[in-house]
Amino acid sequence: MSENRGVVYIEQGKVEIQSIPFPKLDNPQGKKIEHGVILKVVSTNICGSDQHMVRGRTTAQAGLVLGHEITGEVIEVGSDVETIRKGDLVSVPFNVACGRCRTCKEQHTGVCETVNPARAGGAYGYVDMGGWIGGQAEYVMVPYADFNLLRFPDKEQAMGKIRDLTCLSDILPTGYHGAVTAGVGPGATVYVAGAGPVGLAAAASARLLGAAVVIVGDVNPLRLVHARSVGFETVDLSLDASLGDQITQILGVPEVDCAIDCVGFEARGHGHAGAQSEAPATVLNSLMEVTRVAGKIGIPGLYVTDDPGAVDSAAKRGSLSIRLGLGWAKSHSFHTGQTPVMKYNRQLMQAILWDRIKIAEIVGVEVITLDQAPAGYQQFDAGAPKKFVIDPHRLLQKAA
Repeated sequence: MSENRGVVYIEQGKVEIQSIPFPKLDNPQGKKIEHGVILKVVSTNICGSDQHMVRGRTTAQAGLVLGHEITGEVIEVGSDVETIRKGDLVSVPFNVACGRCRTCKEQHTGVCETVNPARAGGAYGYVDMGGWIGGQAEYVMVPYADFNLLRFPDKEQAMGKIRDLTCLSDILPTGYHGAVTAGVGPGATVYVAGAGPVGLAAAASARLLGAAVVIVGDVNPLRLVHARSVGFETVDLSLDASLGDQITQILGVPEVDCAIDCVGFEARGHGHAGAQSEAPATVLNSLMEVTRVAGKIGIPGLYVTDDPGAVDSAAKRGSLSIRLGLGWAKSHSFHTGQTPVMKYNRQLMQAILWDRIKIAEIVGVEVITLDQAPAGYQQFDAGAPKKFVIDPHRLLQKAA
C-alpha cells in the first residue's frame, strides 16, 4: 500500500483533507524502529484539544496531521512486537509512551521521558508532543505497540460497540481521571465545568463512581439541553445568577464535595455580559469558591505554556490570575496534567462491554466520513452538542 489521506492543519480556522505519506516503522527522527505497528484506522475522533490548535491558540505549524484519538486494525507488525498480531482490533491511548522509563513504570504515561526530545510527554498529531504523526487519517503508525495498545478480546463484539469503544483513546479515560482525582465516590455531590464531550464524560464517570448528584455547567444552551437529556443537573453560566446561587437551587447549599474543570484555558466569563468574553482563570477560581473545604479539584481541562491568542501578555505565557490563596485557605487539593490513559482504559473497556456505561449516547457521538471532517471541525467549534467520530474506511457504517 502507498496511499493515505489525513486531516491537515492549514492555518488558523482551516483544515483540509490531503494526501499524506503512508506510515512507515520509523520514529519522528527518521530512525527505523521494530517495536511499532501500522494500523488501518477504524475510527478517529475530533477532540476539543484539536480545536485549540485549529483556532490558532497554540504554536502549531501548518502541515501538522491532526488526531490523537485512534482505534484501528493492525495490518503490519514490527519484528520486536510480541503480543500484538496482524488483524487485532486495538484502542490507542493518546499518550505516546515507551513503557521503559521511570515515569512509565510508575503509570505516569502522560509524561513519558523518552518519546519527546523537547520535554516529557508525547501524543499523536499534537503541537510540541514529539512529532508523532496524527491519526485522523486512513492509516497510522503506533510505536511501542506491546505497551501502548489495548487489544479488544472479541473483534466482532467490539465492532458492535465501536461507537462507545472509540471513546477509550482519550475522552472517557480523561473524564474518568478528572472524576477520580477530584475524589468522587459514592454519595458525592459533583460539579463539572463544561458540557462539551469531556465534561459529559467526566459527569458519566462520576455517576459510574457512585455520585449522588452530578451538576454540569456551561454557557452553551444546546449543550445544556443535551446534558439534561442524559440525566444530569445543569447550571447556565450565561445567567447573571452566581454559580453558588444556582448550585443552592439544586442542592440547598452553595457548595459541592468535588469539582472537575473540563474547560481549560479558553474559558469564558460568567453572567450575561461575561459569557461573551474570555476569562482564562474564571473556571479555576469559581471551582475554588464552590468546592467544600478539604475538597479536591480535578483539572483534565487543557492549560498551555504558550498561547499566542491569549487576552493578555501574562496569559500568553500560561500565567493566569488564579486565587491560589483561596484554595490554600480552604485546604483544597488540585490535580493537573495529561491523563495516563492506560491506568484506566482496560477497566473502562469492561464497563462498556458489560453495559455499565453508554458513553456514545452521553457524549453525543456522530459518525462522519473523512471528507466530512472539515465541516465537523466547524460544527464542533460552533458549539454543537456532539462528539464527531471520523470513519475513514466507512467501517462503522457497515457495523451499524
